[in-house]
Amino acid sequence: MSTQDPQVWFITGSSRGFGRALVDAVLAAGDLVVATARRPEALAADLAEYGDRVLPLALDVTSPDAARAAVEAAVARFGRIDVLVNNAGYANVSPIETTEDADFRAQFETNFWGVYHVTRAALPVLRRQGAGTVVQFSSIGGRVGGSPGIASYQAAKFAVDGFSRVLATETAPFGVRVMVVEPSGFATDWAGSSMTVHDVPEAYDATVGAMNRLMRQNTAGAAGDPHRAAEIIVRTVRRGELPSHLLLGVNAATMALDHDRRRLADASAWEEVSRSADFGEPYPVPLPTEDAV
Repeated sequence: MSTQDPQVWFITGSSRGFGRALVDAVLAAGDLVVATARRPEALAADLAEYGDRVLPLALDVTSPDAARAAVEAAVARFGRIDVLVNNAGYANVSPIETTEDADFRAQFETNFWGVYHVTRAALPVLRRQGAGTVVQFSSIGGRVGGSPGIASYQAAKFAVDGFSRVLATETAPFGVRVMVVEPSGFATDWAGSSMTVHDVPEAYDATVGAMNRLMRQNTAGAAGDPHRAAEIIVRTVRRGELPSHLLLGVNAATMALDHDRRRLADASAWEEVSRSADFGEPYPVPLPTEDAV
């Protein structure tokens, strides 16, 4: 494939939010797109003007068979997949103590297992091509964590990050690149109709309740522009070298740098204690003083 040829993008969760913004950015860049969603009918009508440059497909990412069928349809239409974007995901709000097991599992099915199924379905195609880029949507919460009320969502994003690190190592010899995207708050429907807020017990009002009010009742809205973010992703994917993790948004950059500095400080303060656990190392060693950590 010539570097001048249009790239073929396969995007999950394309009907709204980041996925839809990314579809628009990909088409504006002159590329081709397989736009998948649970219900792609409205998407197909909106994108009809692009003709054969767009292939709208129905896809439930929680189904391995559906993922394989969608990948096969994409290759049958365009002959290849150059960029796979695992974007589909959602979060519901409730404390860990009162979250229904079925709800916690259902979120994880989409947010992690959906990424797993679609990635696995596409890997044989990317490996045979000897080239390709996998873009995995996480969030700044997938690095920093600790946002009360969305434990399933953030646990899944941590899992996506760990999965993607292994994926990058395993597929690098095949010419496949992997990039994890970590946004902060963006003006999408993530905290809108896509999110169900369950009853928050009074005991959790100061944590889960406060986070819910911050996310859903903030009249200023989220700071992030999904269209800018989508254009940044398209521009970045066209580079020869990718960052392993792409932070998007002021809060994402600020929180990541603060978090990583604190983790480095902790690791440095406890280094001697950590090393002392191995045979042959000096032991015991004093614990750090309280004001050192």
